[in-house]
Amino acid sequence: MEKEIREIELDLLLEAIFRRYGYDFRKYARSSLHRRIAHRLAIMKLSHIAELVHPVLEDESCFKTILRDLSIDVTEMFRDPEFFQVLRKEILPFLSTYPFIRIWIAGCATGEEAYSMAILLKEEGLYERAKIYATDMNSALIQKAREGHYAAKRIRKYTENYHQAGGTGAFSDYYHAEKTGMAMDSSLKTNIVFAMHHLATDEVFNEMHLILCRNVMIYFDDDLQNRALGLFHRSLCDRGFLGLGTRETLRFSDYENNFECVAEEERVYRKLS
Repeated sequence: MEKEIREIELDLLLEAIFRRYGYDFRKYARSSLHRRIAHRLAIMKLSHIAELVHPVLEDESCFKTILRDLSIDVTEMFRDPEFFQVLRKEILPFLSTYPFIRIWIAGCATGEEAYSMAILLKEEGLYERAKIYATDMNSALIQKAREGHYAAKRIRKYTENYHQAGGTGAFSDYYHAEKTGMAMDSSLKTNIVFAMHHLATDEVFNEMHLILCRNVMIYFDDDLQNRALGLFHRSLCDRGFLGLGTRETLRFSDYENNFECVAEEERVYRKLS
């Protein structure tokens, strides 16, 4: 009975967020939602999820706190270097045959993956004829991504990832050192468009050549995963490429037969005509 009540309370909170602010978390994985909400309850010294409903409805600052809790912001430069090696060696040579390249990074969080892609394109001589659309549902994360400032403690890891991903220069060429960390070079921002987009409610980006949505759908239930994959399928040009996270796959999805596998271990797929 207690578990059933917790589920009802969570339903009420998610419905309140959707109807009041338009953010739809109703199809997110329940285990992740419960874990994140439990953390917020502990901080606020509350006992029940239902106690959050009224504050969220009445106080926008409370909602923004909950939104931050529920947003997916775990990312890093050149995360999973082997994935970027596949992009460099197998995908970009094909994309280089197009006069203009359009790339969508869905769920970009604080922007590290967008800048990683920009660096990769620069080193392959493709940046000037490419446009990167980096989107997220959280405006605060989008602003951080647009600014491109990252903590000093991350520099060593990002540098290691860059070299393991096959970087051809020095990672330090792409940022300026600051007292508190690093600021990505302004030249990387020229062809990146940071924008709001929610995979649960918004529609397609048309005619993309490459879409990356990595380590985002693991937080979705099956229905929302299929919705997102449908968006990606409709947004890709014929024979366009899709990159997922290491814990994500097209297997057992509604779109399994709409793609062919390019690199199974790195989760890179190609849309079938």
